[in-house]
Amino acid sequence: MTRSAITHIVRQGWQRLTQTARLCCGIPDYEAYVQHLRQHHPKRGVPSYEAFFRERQVARYKGASGRCC
Repeated sequence: MTRSAITHIVRQGWQRLTQTARLCCGIPDYEAYVQHLRQHHPKRGVPSYEAFFRERQVARYKGASGRCC
């Protein structure tokens, strides 16, 4: 196995680990969302990260300012 192949495998593993950690903490994966939009909904515009994050917060907390518990 070449050095570049090993580097690629390590980077890919790190990216997956980072994505998993973010999802466990409730931080949505913007890059995966953009990729999904481009593949499955090419006519829709891609929102900014800030707009995406706000929409995800509203979806998670159902528009309320905080949780009940």
